[in-house]
Amino acid sequence: MNTIAKRKSRVDVRKICVTGMMGALASILMFIEFPIPALIPSFIKFDLSELPALLTSFALGPVYGVVVCLIKNLVNLMNSSSGGVGELSNFILGCAFVFPAGLVYKIKQTRISAFIASICGALFMAVLSIFSNYFFIYPIYEKLMPMEAILDAYRAINSNVDTLWDALIWFNAPFTFVKGLFCVAITFLVYKKLSPILKGKERQ
Repeated sequence: MNTIAKRKSRVDVRKICVTGMMGALASILMFIEFPIPALIPSFIKFDLSELPALLTSFALGPVYGVVVCLIKNLVNLMNSSSGGVGELSNFILGCAFVFPAGLVYKIKQTRISAFIASICGALFMAVLSIFSNYFFIYPIYEKLMPMEAILDAYRAINSNVDTLWDALIWFNAPFTFVKGLFCVAITFLVYKKLSPILKGKERQ
């Protein structure tokens, strides 16, 4: 094996190890979730588990960010209270967030590019949450809980909710976007310091 091949092998092994560690961290953060009952029904919980995935997507590339999303949801399947439906939704939306953000940043690696990319990723995740929940996730939930019971949980916060569209547009999408913004804000606070560690490079 020549020198270039050996170096590439070491880099690949490092990326796999870093991705695994970030996946473990994301899994822990996914366990540390909590409801915000005054703002959204209690069966939807707030967590920052997309944070390690976003950091990994910026440092190693979008595919590695997606793998972090996969790891954390596979781990949390062992403790799922939704029969895997919540984990599936989390994976779909997490990928919608970190993949486009990492892809844009990979093309142009500047602070402004990273900011725009991550905001667009958070917005895309929020918009996608409306349609993925309406056409895919909530129809599965409906087999476990009547739709009226689901809507009543939203109506307890806002009595003007008439349909699932109302609930998703007024509650889920803004909640998902704000959740993404928290991850973006923390990423911008810590990425510069963590980047050399994640990439395995000495700071200049």
